[in-house]
Amino acid sequence: MSDTFGKLLSVTTFGESHGPGVGCVIDGCPPGLALCPEDFELDLYRRATGRSRHTSQRREADQVEILSGVYDGRTTGTALAMLIRNGDQKSADYDDIAQIYRPGHADFTYQLKYGLRDHRGGGRSSARETAARVMAGVVAKKVLAQVAPINIESYLSELGPYTPRQIVPGAALDNPLNWPDPEQVAELEAYMDGLRKSGDSVGGRITVIARGVPAGLGEPVYGKLDAELAYALMGINAVKAVEIGDGVSVARQRGTEHRDERAPEGFLSNHSGGILGGIATGQDVICHIAIKPTSSLRIPGFSVDLHGAPVEVVTKGRHDPCVALRAPVICEAMVALVLADQWLRDLAQCGRVPRRSSFEPE
Repeated sequence: MSDTFGKLLSVTTFGESHGPGVGCVIDGCPPGLALCPEDFELDLYRRATGRSRHTSQRREADQVEILSGVYDGRTTGTALAMLIRNGDQKSADYDDIAQIYRPGHADFTYQLKYGLRDHRGGGRSSARETAARVMAGVVAKKVLAQVAPINIESYLSELGPYTPRQIVPGAALDNPLNWPDPEQVAELEAYMDGLRKSGDSVGGRITVIARGVPAGLGEPVYGKLDAELAYALMGINAVKAVEIGDGVSVARQRGTEHRDERAPEGFLSNHSGGILGGIATGQDVICHIAIKPTSSLRIPGFSVDLHGAPVEVVTKGRHDPCVALRAPVICEAMVALVLADQWLRDLAQCGRVPRRSSFEPE
């Protein structure tokens, strides 16, 4: 399997939903970064299940064990290995589907590729794996803090039929739905309550904005910043589309609408999402991520068993009625990892190249 991503900041994740634990190994982390288990608590809490009635009720402590790569509270530059032990698995909930392919899940494709699968919570394909990505993202954010005051924020920008009427900075961190309009939260919670009681699920859309990204990050051909962001975000469980800037709406725009014109004081718009020709412009880098509805439902659905016989499937266990609610911090982590890796590569190739705009004298 391909369990590793990144070039100079390289991350390998491991573990399954109902195995002993999940974790990651990071190669290329610069030495000297202050790092302790408490640094991971906030982002792992934001990703965690059981925080509200709107998510799966699986409750994991998510305590990080740093196994190597840190001495006296600082990274050493050697391999950084971290582990979270699983503790609240209920594997028996999945006994009924051991011989059945769940609709919309990776059961069929895993069996087809490997000849066997871990049916307990989806094994490696479970969103439990994303806890390792969030751990790695915390490290990446520390790397970026050495470069510039880069701030990465995220929020839910669609939940089923709902879109925010306003975007209030920081508001998404103050409610369990990661919703940026506090005036809509009560209405959306009622919607989620009805959805959960019906046994159904819904999709969502996440927006990630990285502010303070230095101009010049990225490469013009095979290392395009937008291409690597799309690759990293598309690799998150349940993601079905990634957009940069105006995304798919550019198909309806005219050139006079879309082009980001410039004045002496800077760009007049940011339809490109802060990236031109694969290279950061210095504007906000903006990504949108579409996440499909959860396929694990109490509502019966049709499928087949391992022998191809038709069956009716009802998925038991603890599942999110909308997996997008917990995904913003995962998307932040992947954006941070791409930006940190791109910065290290830029430093290696162009670290001595003086950066100046076309308006500055030679």
